[in-house]
Amino acid sequence: MLYALVAIYRVTPGGEPAVEAALLEMTECSRAEPGCLSYTAHRSPEEGNVFFLYECYRDEAAFQSHASSDHFARYIKDEVWPRLEDRTRILGTPLA
Repeated sequence: MLYALVAIYRVTPGGEPAVEAALLEMTECSRAEPGCLSYTAHRSPEEGNVFFLYECYRDEAAFQSHASSDHFARYIKDEVWPRLEDRTRILGTPLA
């Protein structure tokens, strides 16, 4: 069953360039994963310190593989998360 995630990041002032760079790298790495169906990073045009990700995986196992990858640790855990004021994560599966 498809497994989707929306992650919303509110970045500490001054951290935006580093977060944007890390998300660009993360996008390339994630899209190469066999179970990743889509991975798109966005930045709010109204609030420049707000980024959000839309990700879709073949199933929960593919998502778990993504979350335990070396690139997730490097770009998200080590580069992005330390620069956040707030993080919201919404997991979903299709209704039909």
